[in-house]
This record gives sequence, structure tokens and C-alpha cells, in this order.
Amino acid sequence: MGKFKEGNTGRPQGAKNKAGTEIKERINDLFDASFTLEAIQSDLKTLEPKDRLKFLTDLMPYVVPKLQSTAYTTNMDFESLSDDQLDRMIERIMYEEG
Repeated sequence: MGKFKEGNTGRPQGAKNKAGTEIKERINDLFDASFTLEAIQSDLKTLEPKDRLKFLTDLMPYVVPKLQSTAYTTNMDFESLSDDQLDRMIERIMYEEG
């Protein structure tokens, strides 16, 4: 392979790679032909229940967003709270857990 001649900077910025585009189109066509809803449903019926469940749980992140875990990192001065305020906090925590 030779070098570019002086002054030739290669493919212009933003130009598509012709071979890459063609390969992507062929892969897309293959997926469209192979993964029809009917084919997927038929394949699912042949799976063992545990494998079917694994397949569905593997797909879930693409359909249902994952819940983010949250942590409260606030410092609270419990000494300054009244007994009534503490009781309400405890009731709220117990209600949310149950």
C-alpha cells in the first residue's frame, strides 16, 4: 500500500465508508428476514421455561428502564426534633416499608 500523494488528505470529513455502509445494510436485511415476530414466538415456544425466562429478562432493560438505587446522605440533627416530629418520621418510614 502506498502513501497518499502530497496534498491528498484522504476521504473528506463526514463521507461514508462505502464498504461499511453496504455491510450494515446486509446485516440489517438478514435481521429483518430472520427475526420476525412469528419466528421469535416460535423459537420461544421451543425453549425450556427457565431459558424462556432468561431470554425475556435479558430483553427487559431495552423495554423497561432500570430503577436507580437511591441513598440519602443528609445529616439530620435528631436531637433538635420534637417527639411528635420523630413519631411522624417513624410512622412514615414504617408505612413506606410495609
